[in-house]
Amino acid sequence: MAKRNWVMAVAATVGLLSASVTPTAASATTKTVAAADAGGVLTISNAEFLWTCGFSPFNPSSNFLSVGAVYEPLMFVDTLDNAKVTPMLATASSWSDGNKVLTFTIRKGVTWTDGQPFSAADVAYTFNLLKKNPALDLNTVWSVLSSVVQKGDDVVMTFKTAAVPYFYYIADQVGIVPEHIWSKVANPVTYKDANPIGTGPFTVKSCTPQNVTYVRNDHYWQPGLPKISQIEYPAFTSNPPANTLLSTGGAQWGGQFIPNLKAEYLSKSKDNHFWFPPVVNVSIFINQTVPLLNNLAVRRAMAFAIDRSRVAQIGEYGYEPAANQAGIITPTFQSWLNTSALKSAGYSYDPEKAISILEKAGFKRGSGGVFESPQGKPLSFTIINQIAYTDWVAALQVVSQELSAVGIQLTVENLAGTDYGAKLYDGNYQLAYGYEAGGPTPYYEFRQWLYGPASAPIGKPAATNWERYSDPATDQLIDSYAESTDAATQHRIVDQLQTVLLDDVPLIPVTEQVDWDEYSTSEFAGWPSASDPYAQPYAYVFPDWEIVLLHLHLK
Repeated sequence: MAKRNWVMAVAATVGLLSASVTPTAASATTKTVAAADAGGVLTISNAEFLWTCGFSPFNPSSNFLSVGAVYEPLMFVDTLDNAKVTPMLATASSWSDGNKVLTFTIRKGVTWTDGQPFSAADVAYTFNLLKKNPALDLNTVWSVLSSVVQKGDDVVMTFKTAAVPYFYYIADQVGIVPEHIWSKVANPVTYKDANPIGTGPFTVKSCTPQNVTYVRNDHYWQPGLPKISQIEYPAFTSNPPANTLLSTGGAQWGGQFIPNLKAEYLSKSKDNHFWFPPVVNVSIFINQTVPLLNNLAVRRAMAFAIDRSRVAQIGEYGYEPAANQAGIITPTFQSWLNTSALKSAGYSYDPEKAISILEKAGFKRGSGGVFESPQGKPLSFTIINQIAYTDWVAALQVVSQELSAVGIQLTVENLAGTDYGAKLYDGNYQLAYGYEAGGPTPYYEFRQWLYGPASAPIGKPAATNWERYSDPATDQLIDSYAESTDAATQHRIVDQLQTVLLDDVPLIPVTEQVDWDEYSTSEFAGWPSASDPYAQPYAYVFPDWEIVLLHLHLK
């Protein structure tokens, strides 16, 4: 499986835990490699559509091709390494005024690839461009910002309220563009940006619908980097030819679900490897406005009825681990898991417990063994899913069987991506299978799942909180996280948010979505791994792919 496109389009309104960031050597992001090792052509194979040859960092359908490698962010936040922050175009940052003012010190001596100097003015211009054109503000940072101004070599951002979690979106997720280019663009919203001018380690040499060629930026601001001279990024409309290119050595980096990884990829070469770190939960979203599903007993019974390990093994071939009802991804965020609360809640595969919960709540078996409410309404529901994701289709076949075994009837409606997204965002569904975008700490998923103000009435699109969960106490917990840079305080808040999932069951985490990462060491070294998780390894994740490219070098 390649990129889940709908997730990128809605990665919005959420938040990080960074306090101040002090200057460090940018070269610390990469390992020292002898100059003689520079060179090589890296081929990436993981796409499932043809290229449009547009590289706007503000177009959600193609920005993964430019943010990082071409258009760099202010700082890099490592999701897999305790949200570690590495300076990029900014050398330092600090919060002040009760975490309502964020100041970035902008790096000197950087040039755009057309030779023009980069400065703090470009940074201020970029963020004010998003304000002027809300369609470009993909993470709605101006929902919390009130002003962005240049002050010498600094850029000062003032927020309407304490906004610590937005550091991630502002520092890591916005590619900075040159004012001298973009100020002349008539319509930035529709601007294709076919020949992007950035500060990054690579430039776009050529593009066709079938392939993008990147070449090394010889004037990159990090001396001696990148070590790779060229990148080829072919396009594919289905996984089989992409998998073939990988398995035959024609590509060195892939990012897709391969059903039989050992036979189809690992067995082809001793140099073929994979690393699939879990990053977010794949969950059953439960529409809280639907009769019977708004009954806690029904939701709890469903949570006990699903054998998450079996779903992971059959649907995902064991490559994705089973999730837990507390909603914490392990081992990625193990230190955040409220183990005592999870153990006390007792959520494990227990169909007899599921049946007992329903019976105690007054439900009785009806036609075909399906439980019915005291009013005679059957526990019969429809779950929407994306038909393109064959692993999810297989997973839901297992879920349907398991729910049927406890008297809950589940009909799976496999839809095209656009139809699925429309129903999901507008709340026109009963149950839905999918995941939120997540972030560098578990807080991001919890906010996306549970924050009432981020949702919307049925019939109107919700950026997040697709279940329409509403609880003022939970909203207050989420708001309080944004006011603090203290790690202990943040952990206590996330502990309490886990109890919301355990007590109210607004959704059911089923498996842990991984970064699909297949890579070859036949030519290149320096890949991220479980022992060196310096960046997310999925080629679609930005700006992480830039960090990976800066680490790679010929063997």
